[in-house]
Amino acid sequence: MYKILIVEDDTTIADILKNYLRKWGYEAEKISDFNNVMDEFKRYNPQLLILDITLPFYNGFYWCTEIRKISKVPIIFASSASDNMNLIMAINMGADDFIAKPFDLNVMVAKVQALLRRTYSFQGEMNILESNGIVLNLGNMTLTYNNHKVELSKNEFKILEVLLKNKNKTVSRDEIMKQLWDSDSFIDDNTLTVNVTRLRKKLEDIGIKGFIKTKKGIGYLIGD
Repeated sequence: MYKILIVEDDTTIADILKNYLRKWGYEAEKISDFNNVMDEFKRYNPQLLILDITLPFYNGFYWCTEIRKISKVPIIFASSASDNMNLIMAINMGADDFIAKPFDLNVMVAKVQALLRRTYSFQGEMNILESNGIVLNLGNMTLTYNNHKVELSKNEFKILEVLLKNKNKTVSRDEIMKQLWDSDSFIDDNTLTVNVTRLRKKLEDIGIKGFIKTKKGIGYLIGD
């Protein structure tokens, strides 16, 4: 799971952004001590930084310069001071992107995703699958939705992974069982039904209903 650190003086904006990023499956946190941003940065060790220009004690340009002395972590400036001069300064200081306030949360997430993809593409594919706010973390086999996190069994995780990777397509029961066999989980048709039923129950417990659809006599489908 990618960790994102928010350096934003406006507590309301910081909390909204933190919670929204968490809904997308990111591990987001906000700075609490603006006098020691570097200490917080080192402690949290994020994979991406969202940084405002106007901050207590020292401005965002200062902290960007300091962080660039020790890290190449991608940095997005988010500021109401969005004139061309500030944009140019941000880029020259080492920022990777700039978004003007007020910003659309979906635009911010799109920028975060694009920047993480560009920066960490050498590590392979993104380690999450997402659909309608439901996020499956491929690294730790957990599902996140509206700040609820669910631990999945190996079989439940594999079933959900196969269905999400084939979103909007019906996946046959035989194909799902083949995927489970390939991961050393030897199950029969009845066991598959039990696993799907348990998975649906876990989803319903956190408010996700009708997510996995049954195509009678064929298999299962996750759609938009």
